[in-house]
Amino acid sequence: MFEKINSKVSQYRKKISLRMILALLILVFAVVEILNISVKIDPRYSLSKGLEPRGSLQLQEKVLPKEGVILPIEWRGFGEKMIEIGVIDSEKFEGLYISKGGLEEYEKSLLFDKNTHELVINEQNSGAILNLLWAFGLVNKNSILEEGPMQDKQYGGAQNFASTGGWSLSAGDAMDYYSAEKLVVLNEKQQKLVEEVAKNIYRPCCGNSTYFPDCNHGMAMLGFLEIMAEQGATEQEMYDAALLLNSFWFPQTYMTIAKYFNERGVDWEKVDAKIVLGNSYSSAIGYQDILQKVEPPAVSGGGSCGV
Repeated sequence: MFEKINSKVSQYRKKISLRMILALLILVFAVVEILNISVKIDPRYSLSKGLEPRGSLQLQEKVLPKEGVILPIEWRGFGEKMIEIGVIDSEKFEGLYISKGGLEEYEKSLLFDKNTHELVINEQNSGAILNLLWAFGLVNKNSILEEGPMQDKQYGGAQNFASTGGWSLSAGDAMDYYSAEKLVVLNEKQQKLVEEVAKNIYRPCCGNSTYFPDCNHGMAMLGFLEIMAEQGATEQEMYDAALLLNSFWFPQTYMTIAKYFNERGVDWEKVDAKIVLGNSYSSAIGYQDILQKVEPPAVSGGGSCGV
């Protein structure tokens, strides 16, 4: 009797085991199908690699539009004025680009033309735009240069920075042109706006804000903010435009930051430019922290803190 019972129990256990195995197989199959559907819904996403090339290109187009962008300022013959002043030596400036095939016609118009032009930046001309704005920031008279951190005695004088000593495209010594000419004149409200915005715009090549323009990127950004303020830009417009400039000057950095936001469900076009340009993301330390959280995409371009 007991043998019959044991035999039946054994058969019952086998049936249960088979049912459990079958149920597990069905569950595994269902999970795989769900994952496959997810990948088909968004083919840019790979379970192992994150953004696929097509998704990366789409993100790059948002951060660094291939056709470039029109910056919200008018370039009112500033290049020709700076040549006349001497802060730009036209032969030295053009000579810098001989090895690259020379300046494009548009870049020449910004350098030599007295007429007003739109300021367009793209991957190809970002270096020339940087140098033009660097010269502008250096020569335009402003209290930030005369009373700000650049004059702190602990640094031994304003002449010791990359933004001053590194400017080698002038007719004379760079410091001869330091805060020397009123290319644009700001009223009290505009000056205050420039100072407030400058203090919150950082650059990943160092830990300083635009209020301390000790390198070419900082000096160029200061000049750009001065032009924007004089032409009536709002605070938000200044931040938005500054993010575009920084993105073209530091493409690797801002593609990485954009990827960081993208992986957290935030579209680059919806990020707050003021936050992104702040110390937490755009300073050297802030960017290093971002690098610990996201793998940087492969992006070429960007320049050093010199001509």
